[in-house]
Amino acid sequence: MTARRVAGGCLRALVFVALSAALWAALVSAVGAAPAADGLALRWEIERNVADPAHADGRSRATLTLTNRGAEAWPAAGWALYFNCQAGIEPEGHDPRVAFEALAGTLYRMRPRAGFGTLAPGQSIALQVLHAEVVAKMDKAPKGPYVVFDSAPAEGQAINAFERVVPTRPEQLSDAAIALTPEAIYRRNEATATLAAETLPPVLPSPRAFERRAGRVHWAVMPVIDAPGALQREAQQATALLAPRLPLAAQATVRGRLRLRIGAVPGPASPEAYTLVVDPAGHGSVTLRGRTPAAIARGLQSLRELMPLPDAAASEGVTLPALRIADAPRFAYRGLLLDVARNFQPKATVLRLLDLMARYKLNTLHLHLADDEGWRLAIDGLPELTEVGAVRGHTLDGADRLPPAYGSGPSVDDPHGSGFYSHADYVEILRHAAALHIEVIPEIEMPGHSRAAVKAMQARSARLAAAGRADAAGFLLSDPEDASVYRSPQFYTDHVMNPGLASTYAFIEQVVAQVASLHRDAGVPLRTLHVGADELPAGAWERSPACARLMQSLGLRSRAELWDHFYRRVIAIVRAHGAQPAGWEELGARRPPGRDAAPLEPNPAFIAERPPLFVWNNLDDAADLAYRLANAGYPIVLAPATALYFDMAHSARPDEPGVNWAATIDLDTVFDYLPLDATRVAPTDPARRPGLQPLSARGRGQVLGLEATLFSETVREPQRIDYLLMPRLLALAECAWAGEPAWARASGHAVATRLHAQAWSVFANQVGQRVLPRLAAEWPDLNYRIAPPGLLKQGGRVWVNHQLPGFSARYTTDGSEPGPGSPLVAGPIGEHGWIRVAAFDRNGRRGLSSLVDNR
Repeated sequence: MTARRVAGGCLRALVFVALSAALWAALVSAVGAAPAADGLALRWEIERNVADPAHADGRSRATLTLTNRGAEAWPAAGWALYFNCQAGIEPEGHDPRVAFEALAGTLYRMRPRAGFGTLAPGQSIALQVLHAEVVAKMDKAPKGPYVVFDSAPAEGQAINAFERVVPTRPEQLSDAAIALTPEAIYRRNEATATLAAETLPPVLPSPRAFERRAGRVHWAVMPVIDAPGALQREAQQATALLAPRLPLAAQATVRGRLRLRIGAVPGPASPEAYTLVVDPAGHGSVTLRGRTPAAIARGLQSLRELMPLPDAAASEGVTLPALRIADAPRFAYRGLLLDVARNFQPKATVLRLLDLMARYKLNTLHLHLADDEGWRLAIDGLPELTEVGAVRGHTLDGADRLPPAYGSGPSVDDPHGSGFYSHADYVEILRHAAALHIEVIPEIEMPGHSRAAVKAMQARSARLAAAGRADAAGFLLSDPEDASVYRSPQFYTDHVMNPGLASTYAFIEQVVAQVASLHRDAGVPLRTLHVGADELPAGAWERSPACARLMQSLGLRSRAELWDHFYRRVIAIVRAHGAQPAGWEELGARRPPGRDAAPLEPNPAFIAERPPLFVWNNLDDAADLAYRLANAGYPIVLAPATALYFDMAHSARPDEPGVNWAATIDLDTVFDYLPLDATRVAPTDPARRPGLQPLSARGRGQVLGLEATLFSETVREPQRIDYLLMPRLLALAECAWAGEPAWARASGHAVATRLHAQAWSVFANQVGQRVLPRLAAEWPDLNYRIAPPGLLKQGGRVWVNHQLPGFSARYTTDGSEPGPGSPLVAGPIGEHGWIRVAAFDRNGRRGLSSLVDNR
C-alpha cells in the first residue's frame, strides 16, 4: 500500500514512444558496437520546484545531464535508459531529443530521438525533464538507472556514476523547506526545558505509577534468579540481560536475588500488568511480579532501563535505585508494520527489529509479505511465487521475473529487489518473536496490490499449459478475457486478483493453509491473518467476463456486492484455519450506493464478523473515518498516515529521507497524537473540527490500539530503517503504553498548553538524556536520527539549541561539516563566517547540520 502515496494521486496518461524494430536495427548497424555502460555518467538536478503554478497538482522541472566519461563515442541511438521515479514523468514538456515511455509501475524508459547526436568522450548533453508532481523530497527523484543496448536487449547494465543534486536555491525548494530555517528550528526548540535526570520517570514508556524510595541495591556478582518453571524462558532472558555486566561467582557468600513471579497485580486488568520492586532491605532483592509471562518480559525491559549505562567494568557490578513500579499498558495492541515486499529485508534485520520493539514494550509485528513488487514467503505447491514473484530485474516481457522497482536496478542479485523467506527463515522469525511475547501478523495483500502473485500464477499457468497439463489454470488469479481498464495509484494496470475465478479462491486457500502450517511448525499458532483490502482501483473487474458470469449466477448487482462476496469467502477460508481475518479499512468501508465521490462510510456487511480494521486514512474527508467505523462496531487499530506513517520524512528538508504525500512527521508530531480525540482543532485545543464525528462510548471500546507503519518504497538498507523509526518509535511506545496525558484531559486551551509543554519537556529529556545514550552505548550501530540544531543569529553571535537535551554540538566557521575534532559549542558562538553546527551522540556520530551566515 501507500504510494498514492508513490505518486500522490497523479494518474496522467504517459507517452508511449518506440521506433520500429527495423529502424532500430538500421540505427544500431550505423553506429556500430555498443560502448561500455560504465562510461556514462548521469546528473539529475531540480531546475524549478513548481514548474507551472497554475497546474492543479503541481509539477517539477529537472535537468538530466548525460556525460560520456568513456574513451569511445556514445552512440546517438541503439540504446535505452531505464530508471524508477516515484514522481513520474509527464508526457509533454520534456526535451524533444528523447522520448519517455511508462512501463510497469514507476519504471520508465528513455530513448534517444532524432537530434540527440553522438556524445564524444568528455561531452555532455543536458535534457529537460518534467515530473508529474512536485519533487519536494530527494527520495522521489529518479533512482536505479541502467542502460540496455538494442544489440543485447536482455542485458541491463547499471549506471553507477549517478549524482542527484540536493536542492538549495529557493526556486528548487518547496515552500515548507524554505520556511524550515535554522531560526525556525531554534524557536520550536525553545519550548523544551532542560530537566535534571533524577526528576524524570525512571523508564520509557512512562510507567503508570512509580515511587522512589531511599537506598539502593548493589549486585557485585550475578544474583540468584529465582523463577518457577513457567518462567524459565524469562529467567534465561534475565540472565542474558545481566551477564554482560556481572561476573559469575558461585562461591560468593553474599548474592542478591531476582525473583520472578506470576501472580495477582493490582490495577488495570491487563495481562501485561506487572510490579517491579527494588528493595534494599531484602539483602539486595528485586521482585518482578506479573499476571503472565508476557508481563514479566515487559518488566524485564523496565529493569534494563534502571541499570547504569555499561561504561564501567563488569567487576564494578550493578547498582539499582530503590523504587516500586506498578505498570500496565493503555492499549492491548501496540504494533509496527514492516513492509518487506517493496524492498526485501533479510531475516537478520527482522530479528534485530523484534529486539528493538521488545525494548519499548511493543507486542505486534505486522509483516507486509506481499505486494505488487514482491512476494516474500515460500509457499509449498506454488514455487512460482518465489521463483518469479520474489525476483526483480531487467526483463523483456515480465514472464520470468518482476521488473525493477524503487531503484532495485537490472540485476536479479540485488538483495532488496529480490529475496524471500524460506520455511526455516519464517519459523525462526516466529519463534524469536514468541520468545519476546510479540505476535507476528502476516499480511497477504488482496485483491489489489497483488501484481507479484498475479504474474507468478500467470507464469505457472503458462509453464503447465506448455507441458500439456489439464490443471494449468488451477491457481490463476487473472481472467485472460478481462478487458477492464484501470490504473492503481502506483501506476499498475494488471495487478488485481479476479473474484470471478474459482482458481482465485483455490490460490487463497493454498496460501492460507500453508501460512497456518508454518505457524504450527513454529509452535506459534496463527491467530490473525491480514488479508489486505487496500486500494482496489476504479474500473477493476468491470469488464471481466468471469466476474460477469459470477455476478449473474449469484444475482449480484454491483461491484460493491461482488466485493462483499469475495471477502465473505476469504473470511471463511481464514476462519477455517483457526485464524482471525483482519484488513485495511476498506474491508469494512464503502462508498454510498450510486455516490462514487462521497466519503467512505461503514459497510454493514462485515460488522457481525468483527474483523479488526487497520485504519490509515485520516486525510481530507476521511479524517474521522476510524471513529465512524469504531462507532459502527468494527474493532479498530489506529495507524493514521499523518501521525504514525514512519515512511514519511521527519522534516521538509529535501535531503531528509522519506516521502511526504501525507505529511512530514517529526518526533513531536507523534508525541502530540491523541488516539481517542484526534478530531481536535489542535492537540491542546479541546474544540473539535466541525463536521467530524468523535468517538462514542461504544466506539472507544472498539479501539484495540496503535500501529506505526514503515512502508519500504524508500527503504533499502537497515540503516534507513533505524533512521526512520528512531526516535519516533519511542513516541509511539509512549502514546500506546502510557496513560492518557494530563494535557489531553485539560478543559481549557491555556491549561492544556502549559501541561503539554511540561509533558513534552519530560519526554524529550527522557529520550535525549537517558534512552538514546543507552542505545548508543549498548547498540552502537543503531542509526537513530539526530535532529539538526536550531540557530539564532543575534547581536553578532549565534545561539544554538537542540530538540533533545543531552547531545553535544560542534561547529565550523567556513561552512564545512563539523567533525569530532571541531570546537564544541559551549555557549553563543562569537566567531564570524558561515557557521555550521551539528549535534553528536556519545559515539561521535554526527546528525544533520544547520548553517547560518554570520559574516
